[in-house]
Amino acid sequence: MPRRLPPLNALRAFEAAARHLSFTKAAEELSVTQAAISHQVKALEDHLGLPLFRRLNRSLALTEAGKTYLPLLSEAFDLIDTGTRRVRARDLEGPLRISVLPSFAGVWLLPRLRRFRERHPDIDVLVQADDRLVDFGREDIDLGVRYGYGNYPGLRVDYMMGDEIFPVCAPALAGGDPPLRRPADLKRHTLLHDEVSRTDDSPDWHIWLRAAGLEDAGIDADRGPGYSDMWMVLTAAANGEGVALGRRSLAVDFLKDGRLIVPFGPRLKTRLAYWIVSPRPTDEWSKVRAFREWLIEEAQAEETRADVLLPPEAADGPDPGAG
Repeated sequence: MPRRLPPLNALRAFEAAARHLSFTKAAEELSVTQAAISHQVKALEDHLGLPLFRRLNRSLALTEAGKTYLPLLSEAFDLIDTGTRRVRARDLEGPLRISVLPSFAGVWLLPRLRRFRERHPDIDVLVQADDRLVDFGREDIDLGVRYGYGNYPGLRVDYMMGDEIFPVCAPALAGGDPPLRRPADLKRHTLLHDEVSRTDDSPDWHIWLRAAGLEDAGIDADRGPGYSDMWMVLTAAANGEGVALGRRSLAVDFLKDGRLIVPFGPRLKTRLAYWIVSPRPTDEWSKVRAFREWLIEEAQAEETRADVLLPPEAADGPDPGAG
């Protein structure tokens, strides 16, 4: 049942006047005029349908209704004050609690988190890695990073970075026997699969082979081991177990340190992207804003680095699901 509360300003005016038994002192406390206090109290009495003060010649006295109402309102305002102080303390002093996918946490976030700590040594970050979507209304989480379309009703949503997929393998595999120098060579190599992302929006081997013009080349796009996490797919590829379709967002560090290479293109853009989400109105807390701005800065820098690492022949291919 919805609350039927009197106007807040009227409640504040009465509570202050009742404590001081003076409209003048209440006006000074609330930085308004004495007439404004008198008007608000009268409006509250009209709302309740009974008097709260007995107005004497040079003083005020509470009626029985006023005596009953005052401690209840004072307690309510004390609770609001306590809650406000706690919220402010959490913004300024409490840790920042974030929710991210396990693959994103292990491959992308944790290797970079040191740079955030160096910039903001006063902010402690608590990372919760989970595949499920966190419920900000029920859980004590300040910010999340999600991989999807950016449609998250009721939340503040900021674009972080897009993504694309392309073949990756260990350097030794590319130069081994059988060789891996052109897409058609995949027929003699093991394909590794990200079982979670087998959709048109996050292309699998079927879509990539079609984009490469190899759908009729006799390459079985379903064979080979599958993994439930992109980190495991990339690690298996780095260990020489086969050829994977790496996501640029998570493969960039593997490429940077030489554990993986891109033997050939094309690169396919995905319809999915990384988004930073946070509940309102705490989305502008200083620690939430600082982490959001840092994530976006890091993501932009990583997209630039990835373009340098990827070979020119791995040019953008058609959109996933096209054709």
